Amino acid sequence: MPNKILKELKAHAPFTLFGALTGVLVLFLSQKLSGKTAYNIFYTLHPLHVFLSALVTASMFKLNWTGRVRIWMLIAIGYVGSIGIATLSDSIIPYLGETMLDMPDRRIHLGFIEKWYLVNPLALLGVVIAYFRPTTKFPHAGHVLLSTWASLFHILMAKGGFMAWYFYLAIFIFLFVAVWLPCCLSDIIFPLLFVKAKK
Repeated sequence: MPNKILKELKAHAPFTLFGALTGVLVLFLSQKLSGKTAYNIFYTLHPLHVFLSALVTASMFKLNWTGRVRIWMLIAIGYVGSIGIATLSDSIIPYLGETMLDMPDRRIHLGFIEKWYLVNPLALLGVVIAYFRPTTKFPHAGHVLLSTWASLFHILMAKGGFMAWYFYLAIFIFLFVAVWLPCCLSDIIFPLLFVKAKK
């Protein structure tokens, strides 16, 4: 399992790097974006990220499980893996970055609480789709990009006014970390831990 985890992290690093670079480009093009607009975009991207994360996490578990998969098992793994880790990726790590950079309008946004009526049903929908049609390849790629951009717009809500050049470098690092470890953790490592235990 440790070798598989390291292999997956290494394989996903280049794509996550690409996602973080697109995030910095979007950041540059969105300098004049208002906090309210960034908030609305965040709450478009974050729920979609949760949906794809739940789909991939539950699919990874179902495709690797050796026995009969029950829907409650998929709900437990898909929901916890997507909500917990998407919140870490899109909200908690960006908020830590905003705090370290002393951004003026920083605030943590927990989607499964603030917009519970949107985020939680989408997580469950992802799990249900995985139960009937499990798939991992395209949704995982989309999940990584959505996570990068959701994290970015969480940061854009906090930026306030002008950002110095070194903010871009710091935000690039936070975007990479916010996506690389949590996305691989939720989509690959987390569901496989349960498969390993079963075997």
